[in-house]
Amino acid sequence: MCQNEIVIKGAREHNLKDIDVTIPRDKLVVITGLSGSGKSSLAFDTMYAEGQRRYVESLSSYARMFLGQMSKPDLDSIDGLSPAVSIDQKTTSRNPRSTVGTTTEIYDYLRLLFARVGIPHCPECGRVIKKQTTDQVTDEILAISPDSKAIIMAPVVTGRKGEFTKLFADLQKEGFSRVRIDGEIVKLDAEPHTLNKKYKHFIDVVVDRVQLKESAQSRIAEAVELATKLADGRVLVQVLDAQGEPLGESGGKSSGATGGLGAGEHLFSLALACPEHGHSMDELQPRDFSFNAPYGACPDCLGIGSKEEVDPSLVVPDPSLSLNEGAIAPFKSGNYYPQVLRAVAEHVGVTADTPWEDMPKRAQHALLYGIGDENIRVDYVTVDGRETYWYIEWEGAIAAVERRFQEAQSDTQREKLATYFSINPCQTCHGKRLKPEILAVTIRDCSIYDVTKMSAIESLQYFDNLHFEGADKTIAEPIVKEIKARLKFLIDVGLDYLTLDRATATLSGGEAQRIRLATQIGAGLMGVLYILDEPSIGLHQRDNERLIATLEHLRDLGNTVIVVEHDEDTIRAADYVIDMGPGAGEHGGEVVACGTPQEILAADHSMTADYLSGRRQIPIPRQRRNPKRGELKLTGAQENNLQNVSISVPFGTLTVITGVSGSGKSSLITDTLAPALANRVNHAHRKTGEYKKITGVDKIDKVINIDQSPIGRTPRSNPATYIGLWDDIRALFASTQESKARGYGPGRFSFNVNGGRCEACKGDGQIKIEMHFLPDIFVPCEVCNGQRYNRETLQVTYRGKNIADVLNMTVEDALEFFENIPGIKRKLQTLHDVGLGYIRLGQPATTLSGGEAQRVKLASELQKRQTGKTFYILDEPTTGLHFEDVRQLLEVLQRLVDAGNTVLVIEHNLDVIKSADYIIDLGPEGGDRGGTIVAAGTPEEVSKIESSYTGHFLKRIFNNAPAYDEVLEAIACIDEDE
Repeated sequence: MCQNEIVIKGAREHNLKDIDVTIPRDKLVVITGLSGSGKSSLAFDTMYAEGQRRYVESLSSYARMFLGQMSKPDLDSIDGLSPAVSIDQKTTSRNPRSTVGTTTEIYDYLRLLFARVGIPHCPECGRVIKKQTTDQVTDEILAISPDSKAIIMAPVVTGRKGEFTKLFADLQKEGFSRVRIDGEIVKLDAEPHTLNKKYKHFIDVVVDRVQLKESAQSRIAEAVELATKLADGRVLVQVLDAQGEPLGESGGKSSGATGGLGAGEHLFSLALACPEHGHSMDELQPRDFSFNAPYGACPDCLGIGSKEEVDPSLVVPDPSLSLNEGAIAPFKSGNYYPQVLRAVAEHVGVTADTPWEDMPKRAQHALLYGIGDENIRVDYVTVDGRETYWYIEWEGAIAAVERRFQEAQSDTQREKLATYFSINPCQTCHGKRLKPEILAVTIRDCSIYDVTKMSAIESLQYFDNLHFEGADKTIAEPIVKEIKARLKFLIDVGLDYLTLDRATATLSGGEAQRIRLATQIGAGLMGVLYILDEPSIGLHQRDNERLIATLEHLRDLGNTVIVVEHDEDTIRAADYVIDMGPGAGEHGGEVVACGTPQEILAADHSMTADYLSGRRQIPIPRQRRNPKRGELKLTGAQENNLQNVSISVPFGTLTVITGVSGSGKSSLITDTLAPALANRVNHAHRKTGEYKKITGVDKIDKVINIDQSPIGRTPRSNPATYIGLWDDIRALFASTQESKARGYGPGRFSFNVNGGRCEACKGDGQIKIEMHFLPDIFVPCEVCNGQRYNRETLQVTYRGKNIADVLNMTVEDALEFFENIPGIKRKLQTLHDVGLGYIRLGQPATTLSGGEAQRVKLASELQKRQTGKTFYILDEPTTGLHFEDVRQLLEVLQRLVDAGNTVLVIEHNLDVIKSADYIIDLGPEGGDRGGTIVAAGTPEEVSKIESSYTGHFLKRIFNNAPAYDEVLEAIACIDEDE
């Protein structure tokens, strides 16, 4: 066996058809092919699974208890395999404590840097806090004003209430004759001093009166030592003028009367504490800068930086409504609360018919936050018409929602009330996660929070300009070197716009994957098998070169890099390409072609080769649609990095939002436009990004946001149940003669309820076996043999197939089987049209990719009755799609638009962009350098805008594109040959 190859024989996992594959080691290898052709089965379910399994098996049984172990894939043999690392898109942490900084370990180095060379300050006055010895304090006192006279005092009471009679007596016993009380020096042996115990006082013991000169050094040192013993390490020095009076004072009183430092006053401390305000801290440690530990985390939010609270904007989603019209959404229905709200409104001088936006602020505040302990009379009419009244103390709508949420007994009620909560910055730390004294530690005037608020590129510039001297230089240089290296890796994978405090839960799958890629490069491992799943997702074409360079760098370290990818640039840059196919599902699972990119181009019967060589293309539309129904206009969007952006989306068009990563696309559409439309059209109450105005909503009757979230959280959810197809199939089986004879209804054919399902496995078809230190395994249920249903239910057949057989059919097979049942066929056809002909009707939702889940949702919408006034929003629907799949998807989207609907798509795929009727391009860069409209218009118009990166790539396409008819003719010829 050659040590330079990974040799796979007889791979049969999922739809792989007993294939043999030889993959060169230490190369960049791309696996491509149609969706469902077996790419992930080969890369992740075969190579990664076996590599990870072998590594875990080499560990002790004790260690295996703490590690997940994958089951052995179905294959004959695999040789030349290295330990495998999978970098996919499904492992994004949802932990609110996980950030870009913690994931890349940059924050760990920042904590170390600030703990070792950071300069602590008082969070109140900003004074530098430093630890000093008696000798250092003495030297500083001598340097204040040479040859001047000064009083050295011990500040024993700082802003405390009391009479302090005992303190004065004790001081007199110890031999002290003078004290300064609230700025005035008095003798202790005079008549007793009676202080007002209701006021705060400042008392300083006069230790010595000296002249600041070298010959008095010993005397000053003794005074400092005595003062620090009396005042917990603090000493106060008051410099006197030539007449022996405090500097800048008239009448002999200093600003000690108010607690501040007066002219000529200097406060020193032997401890690491502010001598004036008393803020102290121990020796700084890296743990103090962690928001995951109690040492430095904000005590209110416990380091999360935010709190989940009732959001007034969700409680009153539509300010144009009055109370009678349901302005306060949680209490717009029912009998009790509407009458209470009317009584409160009358009490504060407004009517229940006054629109919320026209009410005085005082009235709005009373309705939302209550009116204290005032009694309000509520004239109440019961459900059966009886009249009564009582008095209440109104707690406020927000407090009422919080209380009802805490008291809710059912999950349904809690889920409903939870829609009025949103996550807001903590009011104590203002989202900074750390204690004030930790945030007051700075390096070159920046706290650790200030650094994490910078983008990766800004952070790199900050550290490039950071210079240290002496011991600090020796300590800081190796730490800064590691930080800069990791920042460069982030920038190289196209994430220069991300801030280090960005929560990983808010990252897209592509962003999270590229962060993990950057982290792996930083680890510097060699001899590893890296397997990546479409790292180019969410990346603009401009940044592709940097990503490819990163993959090549990972390879050049001495690793084998296997990438499941559809991006043309990445395929062409590969050392070796494996094309799976020829079709999807049962029609795939074979190696159609393999070799260098040049060898792939010449391959026959390869859809990938056809598109790469230009034999197949997605044609540019003959003409763009001319909108005639007006437009939707959003004005003044300012969420995140958006800079007062206004956009217009023409109705009845395919409009694409483009721009480099981080330019503000998601902030504009996902965070602002989508929830704003949902609130106005669908009567939802979602938190919306800041904007000024939205018009044209009256021309929309439905808003559909089709994202990539799972269609279900359990294996019981599947495509058939999601689109409503399974109800029709169950009804069909219930209508057979056998079912009628047995008295079976549609419920008999449900695997979610008792009756027809197998009770041994509760309709799952499999049993979970816990294996202690081995991974849990799932075995087919021995009672039903994995068919989910009991024997009696399976005896009912339709055209020779029972209900379990139908569940196991692919969409393509089911389409043929139910050809004569129009209702079922129509729903199956929508799944087929979006390129999901290969998935099985009963395929668990948990096994679907984000792109597949999105297309199932799209199919669900396609089979509904079209009104021609629906507004569709899709976020990167081409995720995971081959060139041919993109062509099919575009046909579906164009069909929606042809029906009069409006389709708005966030996308980087140039085939989709060039097919749009209208483009809105954001930029020019990511992060703070983005958030503006760079170009807007047809693809041809955008291609002429010099400042648009998208325009540059469109221009290249238009200059080389053949005519529409030529493309169709070429595709027809290829199809004839095949």
